[in-house]
Amino acid sequence: MSTPLAVLDLTPVPSGSTVAQALANSADLAESAERFGYARYWVAEHHLNPGVVGVSPAVVLALVAGRTSSIRLGAAALQTGHRTVLSCVEDFALLDAVHPGRIDLGIGRPGGPPRGPDGSLPAPPPPPTPEEQEGAVVDGLRVPGPFPLAPMLTSERFAALPALVPVPGPGAPSFADQVDTVLDLLAGTYTSPSGVPLQVHPGTGADLQLWLFGSTGGTTAAVAGERGLRFGANYHVAPQGVLDAARAYRAAFRPSEGAQGLARPHLTVSADVVVAETDEEAEHLAAGYGPWVRSIRTAAGAIPYPSPSEAAALTAPERWTTDDDALVRDRLATRFVGSPKSVVEGLERLRDATGADELLVTTATHDHAARVRSYELLAAEWGDR
Repeated sequence: MSTPLAVLDLTPVPSGSTVAQALANSADLAESAERFGYARYWVAEHHLNPGVVGVSPAVVLALVAGRTSSIRLGAAALQTGHRTVLSCVEDFALLDAVHPGRIDLGIGRPGGPPRGPDGSLPAPPPPPTPEEQEGAVVDGLRVPGPFPLAPMLTSERFAALPALVPVPGPGAPSFADQVDTVLDLLAGTYTSPSGVPLQVHPGTGADLQLWLFGSTGGTTAAVAGERGLRFGANYHVAPQGVLDAARAYRAAFRPSEGAQGLARPHLTVSADVVVAETDEEAEHLAAGYGPWVRSIRTAAGAIPYPSPSEAAALTAPERWTTDDDALVRDRLATRFVGSPKSVVEGLERLRDATGADELLVTTATHDHAARVRSYELLAAEWGDR
């Protein structure tokens, strides 16, 4: 049986475009993905980024759901530090009420390093050496080393984000407790700390498929395994940790029962992909990725996605420094960019190295038609394999 492919839409705003057009592009992409045979269409959650409009996955999915009829729709992933567990369940149960049996609720912990009790950020570690950044090749898969954290950790903007985007404090429930609450709310077995049974309407009995998403072999992978839930590992965000995340999930896995029960682990792995008719054309279309990632990792916020000509100007030698190169090197080295044949071969290596049961593909290009065409070419080549 072939490995299912799914779409992860980061809802990018191309430079010179608008929020309204970005959402229209997402609706068109969801409709196209269903036609091309993708198993799922998922959206991500990001905040305070000029070049990304996916601030509320449930709203985006509600806007695009009417354009599809069979493809599964979901989030990868709601960040539990930015919203209540109750709102996660209620929002996605509402979607399930209108589109029964098609909704995936993906949740994860907020991104970024842990903060101290006073909200302070840790001191940046020493920058990795070029040798450390190079990483290794494991079973044919590039697994890079760490990227420099100082540009993010020393950013005043990054330090100010908790004022608008809350993160859990010392008294907040643990991620494991939050996951258990989601399971109880869906099953109708939740009891308040004072012993009062409470049910969610809509929510209790909703036909949601629950996923946990993580970037390392830490808490999220362990919780997903211990609860016997589906897990997603983020190679596209943190390629350094994908193998550790997959191993930790499987090591912790215990078969589970109930509506979310699994007899064996079930893993999806994300990947950045751009496909075109030739390797040269794909590289041209993907030119904006480096400046885009740089804007994210400096905590400036994702810029509107640059066109190839804008990317050439942004990465010109007089503007693009060796520090910029070090900041994005791991992400550039772990994309799958090229002709259908070369990209599929890369994705097969990713699948085989991680043991993924599904692959979650995210594609960003300035031109929307080129992005849709990338997914079309990939689906055709993957199906031929």
